[in-house]
Amino acid sequence: MKFAVKAWSKGRARVGVLQLANCPQPIETPALLLSTRKGLPLFISPDLLPSLPSPDSYLLQMSPLHFLDGISTKTISNIGGLHQMLGLHEYAFAAVPRDSIVCLPECDSTNKIGASFETPSGRRLIKPVEYMEMISSLKPNLWVSLADEVPAWVSAKRNRTSVDRTVRWLDECIKLSPGGAVFGAIVGGADVEERQSCAQEVAGRNVSGYWIGGFGLGESMDERPALLNAIADILPPERPRQICGLELPEEVLQGVAAGIDLFDSTYIYHLTLGGFALTFPFENIQRHESNSQPIDVGSDHTKINLRATVYRKDTAPIVDCCSCYTCQNHTRSYINHLLNVHEMLAQILLEIHNTHHYLSFFHSIRTAIKEDKFEQFRQTFIDSRREHLNVTAVL
Repeated sequence: MKFAVKAWSKGRARVGVLQLANCPQPIETPALLLSTRKGLPLFISPDLLPSLPSPDSYLLQMSPLHFLDGISTKTISNIGGLHQMLGLHEYAFAAVPRDSIVCLPECDSTNKIGASFETPSGRRLIKPVEYMEMISSLKPNLWVSLADEVPAWVSAKRNRTSVDRTVRWLDECIKLSPGGAVFGAIVGGADVEERQSCAQEVAGRNVSGYWIGGFGLGESMDERPALLNAIADILPPERPRQICGLELPEEVLQGVAAGIDLFDSTYIYHLTLGGFALTFPFENIQRHESNSQPIDVGSDHTKINLRATVYRKDTAPIVDCCSCYTCQNHTRSYINHLLNVHEMLAQILLEIHNTHHYLSFFHSIRTAIKEDKFEQFRQTFIDSRREHLNVTAVL
């Protein structure tokens, strides 16, 4: 793996280039890691993956814990790893223990032996040696060390313990490393000093990048800038930074402003499962590019609820100017029908659109940084969102 920062905007926002062995082209950051279940997007089949923007869609995130049930990691190792098993030779896999969908950290059951997670096969305690055996079998391009993530409300003593365990487990994981780029986990809850302490420890290790965990677990948006900036000030700028738990557009912009390079995409999964489609503008924020109005049922200027009856006879695409497969070939009324008759095709079409739309959002962020207009882009986006909420409240 190779990474280089190519452009900075005012503050910490930056554009980088990530080169991975499998990917035919370099990937620009800030970038979105597509969430998967056992290596594949939840609803998009492998033959439809090429319909997404390339090479932005070539980063896939998976959790080794998904393989605690079903096909064993030993069998995958005998096949030749995850790339070989799935036939996705040009895609890059990032292995992260937590996926924010079905593998959530359970801090009350975590102990000095290993980290506890709620998984589809029940609550499981994962030891560093077991975790590294899974990494060795799956052969991802990059992997994150095991971490003891805690929510924002834990005691100072428990928070300190989580930092100590995470650093110790990082050393164990590095010692057992089978290869690939290792991202050192940084935790510390909502305590700035603990975050700084963990970042300093991890920055002193021989790692390829950094994974910032513990976000999206109870902290407020107002607390995040201080926590993120405290970490960013310590980490060396020449290595990539990945984060888990910042999903909403406003949260992504908050992370980018702090110098984060890689984000997960469980937001897309939750939207798709609920029947929502992203519609927010990102190229010209002053002008809403879809033909929906603020008073549309289920619309909040960011997304629309296509289960709503108002879309039953709506023959427009989800977003007029969108070039995704869904918007080029289908209408809101058709997707509304599919949702109401419980056809899985509805989720397939929605995930294609939502993924395409969010990837385009990241492209606009990178463009704004290159033009040194990121802060203006961010503030305009937030102001337009706030203005819409005020108008809705009045109506």
